[in-house]
Amino acid sequence: MCCAPQRGEANESCPWGVTHLVLPLFRVQFASQVGENDDWQPDMTKNPTLCHIGWQYNVTMNDAREKRLAIVGGGAAGLAAAIAAGEAARDAGALLQIVVYERDDRVGRSILATGNGRCNFSNARLQLGEYHNSDFVAQAFTALERLRPVRGCGEPVTSEVSELPRHVGVRDEAGRSVLEFLESCGLEWREEADGRRYPLANKASVVVDVLRAAARTLGVCEQCGVGVKAVEAPRKPGGCFTLRMADGVFERADAVIVACGGRALSALDVAGLRKKDLKPILGPLRVAADDIPFVRELDNIRVRCSVRLFRERGDDLVLLGSEKGELMFRKYGVSGICVFNLSRMARPGDQLSLNFLDIGDLQHARDYLRFRRDKLVARFGVSLTCADLLRGLVLPRVSEALLKSVGIDEGRTCDADTCDELADLLWSYPLEVAGIGDEDVCQVRRGGFSVDGFDSATMQSKEISGLYVVGEALDVDGPCGGYNLHWAWTSGLLAGASACRE
Repeated sequence: MCCAPQRGEANESCPWGVTHLVLPLFRVQFASQVGENDDWQPDMTKNPTLCHIGWQYNVTMNDAREKRLAIVGGGAAGLAAAIAAGEAARDAGALLQIVVYERDDRVGRSILATGNGRCNFSNARLQLGEYHNSDFVAQAFTALERLRPVRGCGEPVTSEVSELPRHVGVRDEAGRSVLEFLESCGLEWREEADGRRYPLANKASVVVDVLRAAARTLGVCEQCGVGVKAVEAPRKPGGCFTLRMADGVFERADAVIVACGGRALSALDVAGLRKKDLKPILGPLRVAADDIPFVRELDNIRVRCSVRLFRERGDDLVLLGSEKGELMFRKYGVSGICVFNLSRMARPGDQLSLNFLDIGDLQHARDYLRFRRDKLVARFGVSLTCADLLRGLVLPRVSEALLKSVGIDEGRTCDADTCDELADLLWSYPLEVAGIGDEDVCQVRRGGFSVDGFDSATMQSKEISGLYVVGEALDVDGPCGGYNLHWAWTSGLLAGASACRE
């Protein structure tokens, strides 16, 4: 995307006594050429022509000191921030040099993995209370709606434009600014079950393509394969931030937006600010050793059920949450979206309760199984075994594993008491939580920087002017279904616009 000289390349138009220059930020290869703590600028009188983002223009010394914005992380929040900053600079007629630093070999890779490769980028039915630190999130959503007035996004199809692909689903009033932003980048989308929004092309790569194209038209520079290990605050008012790279190189910026998450965030020192340890969530759950034989027998089996999560408090079991959907058994535990969502609250020692009947009341479950037994006996004129009663109700392997786990013989005659026993088993099968099952599968890491230290309307640090933190780098997360990407777009847009204004 950026035609600035790459790492290690010479640049005949930039003979300023340093090994090479990568714009829009100045990359100093050897600290011996210039003091690391000096606010260094090249002598523009030696060469007044500056190569910048694919075109050339004449600059003065003051022009060279126009704001430079560094964005650490090229995921959803980072790309949104870059585009918002570029738009704000363009609209204001200001010179803003923007670089996105991504330690991976390309930007947007985290977007490609979302929604099973389809990118569930938002949700029409966002429930703000589902977010961790929901008050902060609600304030940010309100700030974005005020910042970016919506200009006709998501209008229903009319006969005059029926030939154009439009959005399938019901329009809502929440999150309109995010939709307007993505539509302005060229994304067409559709709405599916539970309000989940996907690109019309049904591929996450389309989302990355439109974002990169929008960034490119605004002169945003990508620097991939570049890991930032530290961001140092200015040492004096009006000074520059210093970005220290993993290879020993350092660079300067007037403002910095931290937009990385996961392991990249764990390894990043941001101006000495404290951050919470990152905890993998939105992933599968591992069960206790006593429950391993049951789940191992059902490895890779999928069932539709409801799942509840309980925690012991004194002599009581307190319900923490419940989810419905497809559950997948793994050798180590259970997976699936319903489990992922409960993993945000689960901790070792909690209890999962699987309801294979998806009947809300235990007595109704007992009544149902008795009715089913009587109906089958009347139909076939013979007594039923437990295996007979469960046949056609659950998968054979599930039936076998359930009966085996509690020591009930498949051939046992199913009388009224046995019906109640089976109903109890199907209505609430317990599994003890031992922890997260596979951290690499987890979609989000909870933790990072506390929201208390940042302005909800701008994402700017309350301690360090010019420092912004967005997306997963803040201690915000939501359930599956487009919540976390919607937060990434929102926080990135707020920070990008603010970084240009300040």
